[in-house]
Amino acid sequence: MSFTNRAVIVAGAIALSGGLATAAQAQEHTLRLQTHFAAESVSGQMAQEFIDDVHVMSGGRVNIEAFFSSSVVKSVETFDAAATGILDVDMTGGAYQTGKNPAFQFVGDIMGGYDTPWQQYAWLYHGGGFEKANELYNQFGMELVGWWIPGQESMSSSRPLRGVEDLQDWKFRSPPGLETEIFAEMGAKPVVMDFTEIFTALETGIIDGADASGLANNVSMGLYDLVEHATYPGFHSMPSDHLAVNKAVWDGLPDDIKRIIEVAMQKLAFRTTLAFEVENNKAAAELRARGVNLYDWSAEDRRTFRVAAQAAWQRWADRTPEARALVDSHVQFLGELGLIE
Repeated sequence: MSFTNRAVIVAGAIALSGGLATAAQAQEHTLRLQTHFAAESVSGQMAQEFIDDVHVMSGGRVNIEAFFSSSVVKSVETFDAAATGILDVDMTGGAYQTGKNPAFQFVGDIMGGYDTPWQQYAWLYHGGGFEKANELYNQFGMELVGWWIPGQESMSSSRPLRGVEDLQDWKFRSPPGLETEIFAEMGAKPVVMDFTEIFTALETGIIDGADASGLANNVSMGLYDLVEHATYPGFHSMPSDHLAVNKAVWDGLPDDIKRIIEVAMQKLAFRTTLAFEVENNKAAAELRARGVNLYDWSAEDRRTFRVAAQAAWQRWADRTPEARALVDSHVQFLGELGLIE
């Protein structure tokens, strides 16, 4: 055999082995992720972009299998499903887990606190929030990777919502946790139900309205095909949707893959907040043109809500040491920003 032929065979063998190695390396990690958002919603589309970013940046080593609209388990059960290995990744929000520890309220929806998503991100990344929050997640076998915050949510209603007085006997879908107490004290009748049940409950008149999501997501869900009143700009709720991973799974990932997921999550956060600033304004213009009534609550009514919410924080803070630690951290940071008296 000539030297040239040997070289060709060796080169071919090297190329084949390299190809096999690349194939073996591809889809080295498969992660099963569930989100409560529908795939066609603005948030669902952005979640898919995050999944694509991780796949591309990892050179195909990470494949994320996504389940939208809480298609595996109910939204509130996603965290446990990830912690126990039914799933790997929870892409819902911490506020669903207040039954485990009231502290989850203050990593999920700090009601009546921050005015903008950027202020809320600042607590996580610059106010010592991440370390305190992750200690809580780790207690339940999960790792907090990051937040994506669309902005202030809007309440949707079949009745006018001009201010505090209109809350009297208003029956609405509420997520579990602090919100139910605040609004009940203000005269409303909150009903806790799964995110995926909102449309049917409104359609059948089981509820008068809903705290579902931001204006753009509410439009994509078709809520304003059923009701013609909403609060906008929002003021009561600004959930931090999270990315949380089974801790054993997370700890088993290589450092470069962890970094890729963290960076992709921060991109998702940035793009989400920017996108919803645009999309919510577009949605507002569209809804006004359709004759939907949008109510911007007065400064006095907003203050009434914030006072009630911040009083409730302190009651919740007394329930567990973890809740107290998080509330105190938020209060201190809000004070530094001049947002709380």
